[in-house]
Amino acid sequence: MVQAQEKLGVQLTGLNLAELTEEEANKIYEQGREAVVFVLLKLAQKLAEQEQSPSTPSAMIAVYQKPAVRTNGKTPGQKDGHDGVRRASPVKIDQYQEHRLKSCPQCGGEVSKPARTRKRIIEDIPQVEPVVTEHTIHGSYCSRCEKIVEPVVADALPGATIGNNLVALTAWLHYGLGNTLSQIVSVLNYHLQFKISEGGLIGMWNRLHEILYVWYEQIAEEARKAGVLHADETGWRVSGITHWLWCFTTQTTSYYMIDKSRGKAALMKFFTEAFEGILITDFWAAYDRITAGLKQKCMVHLFREIEKVLVRNKSPAWLAFSKKLKRLLRDTLRLKKRDDVSEQQYASRRERFDVRLDEILQQQWEDADAQRIVKRLTKYREDLFTFLDHDDVPADNNHAEREIRPAVIIRKNSLCNRSQDGADMQAVLMSVYRTLKLRGINPIQTIAMALRIYVQTGKVPPLPTIPTSLG
Repeated sequence: MVQAQEKLGVQLTGLNLAELTEEEANKIYEQGREAVVFVLLKLAQKLAEQEQSPSTPSAMIAVYQKPAVRTNGKTPGQKDGHDGVRRASPVKIDQYQEHRLKSCPQCGGEVSKPARTRKRIIEDIPQVEPVVTEHTIHGSYCSRCEKIVEPVVADALPGATIGNNLVALTAWLHYGLGNTLSQIVSVLNYHLQFKISEGGLIGMWNRLHEILYVWYEQIAEEARKAGVLHADETGWRVSGITHWLWCFTTQTTSYYMIDKSRGKAALMKFFTEAFEGILITDFWAAYDRITAGLKQKCMVHLFREIEKVLVRNKSPAWLAFSKKLKRLLRDTLRLKKRDDVSEQQYASRRERFDVRLDEILQQQWEDADAQRIVKRLTKYREDLFTFLDHDDVPADNNHAEREIRPAVIIRKNSLCNRSQDGADMQAVLMSVYRTLKLRGINPIQTIAMALRIYVQTGKVPPLPTIPTSLG
């Protein structure tokens, strides 16, 4: 029996049990009882090894199972001959210290007067302690109003004992950077010497999101009127129930929305009227329902699909199809980057791309994967090369994926939201902080000042626009 299994082991070398096909299973069965027993033992051994290895969530691939990342062979950093990059010297010096030796640190002997002098600048953050201010508020009687009136204390929201700066800072740490509640509480308790609970933080952020909701609506309106808009979505959880986090973003605006739907119902909540700009998305069918001026489908997603099929399909028909399609797509990307061709040459090559695409779509491909992708390309025929006709339109949806990435990090760290109120707060504050970041605006100072103005006037100032120096 053992010798038979050893012989079978040689015959089955290279067989991937994790991706066993029906045809391969039938061949094993035809070899008899010994072959079946051998395969079952191998599967049992593999399962035992997985149980002993570190646990991995079901939706993820274990680190030890991932292939090595390809490198481009380039040495990181600046090329030889380029000036180095380092932190700029501080503009202001707060303290001055001099250091002199009274004796040699090596032998303890007497030393001479300083033979040389050099300067070294060190920047550091000292131990931080909260500043506690007691406000004495004097009320005075107004004969015209016939009541006692008091001056407004703008350093904190009405009735709050937490200042505006701390509210803006902690919300930025959570919704802007993705730190968890426990991490923020630890920073406050140990580094900033400020005692507060997780419930206290959530209470502050809830008031903040209600005040800044007007900015959230303004961000949505700016996104709807954008000339070029990226859109993407990712899974989310609210009270343990599957929802979807939508991201609609431009180069200066990011609007997030959490909804139960991943289809038309959610999109209609954002697109309250026909979108007149250019909408850039992946091939998710829900976006087909949106009326837009023009659309651009993500080329990167198309390349990923081709590479994904290449892993399992090595048929000559598929190889011929994928080679021809990839060559066309790469040629379009190269033309977009070139600035050494005349308008006439550009127009001629652009027209030729349409001809080449039609040739691919009209050819009768025998491979099933090729037929499936041809069907997709035929459906989105007018949305593939929009980027060639507009300078400000990219060929990919990478911007939306980069803007949705912080939400994915928050999802991993904080496990989404426990309530619908928490989801609403998440969408509002994440939209505000990500938009301020895109505009190069200091989020803590900006929001703290907005809260100060709100306390004084009862109204939030307009959402800051992108600074002129960055525009």
